[in-house]
Amino acid sequence: MSEIRYVRGDATAPRAAGPKVIAHVCNDRGGWGRGFVLALSRRWPEPEAAYRAWYRDRADNDFALGAVQLVRTGPDLWVANMIGQHGVRRGGGKGVPVRYEAIDTALDRLAGHAAALAASVHMPRIGCGLAGGDWDRIEPLAEARLLRRGIPVTVYDPEDATAEGTQEAAVAGRTAP
Repeated sequence: MSEIRYVRGDATAPRAAGPKVIAHVCNDRGGWGRGFVLALSRRWPEPEAAYRAWYRDRADNDFALGAVQLVRTGPDLWVANMIGQHGVRRGGGKGVPVRYEAIDTALDRLAGHAAALAASVHMPRIGCGLAGGDWDRIEPLAEARLLRRGIPVTVYDPEDATAEGTQEAAVAGRTAP
């Protein structure tokens, strides 16, 4: 089994030949406007439009924690909107919105899509920015669901963040944990 490749750079500009999927975590409340999604929206309108329609029509589709929506943004490029966050972080001590079980399920579903496309997967440290998750808990999920199925994974840390930082934190203008 290979290892996750860690690089400094922009997760919206994957460094690889062939088909690629950019994976990120979304909330289950229809919110799109903070964190890594801003970088996605600056590059392509399709992932946001598809997510908003998916949420709007959720009574008639699979929108729920653990679901994955693949959105084509180029000839060999897709964005995977993965529902792995319950609500959004606000004050009030309700805990963090990340849902590790949902991220695990979404990564398993993503693996099926990536395998069918013969695609590599590229991501920031998903679930660790606004969702409040711990990469030490998410990394083994990516290894188990993606790497063990032979899917190459590259994780991007922003140029201006610490090694423990996250792309979501950098895009949101916050200091990484």
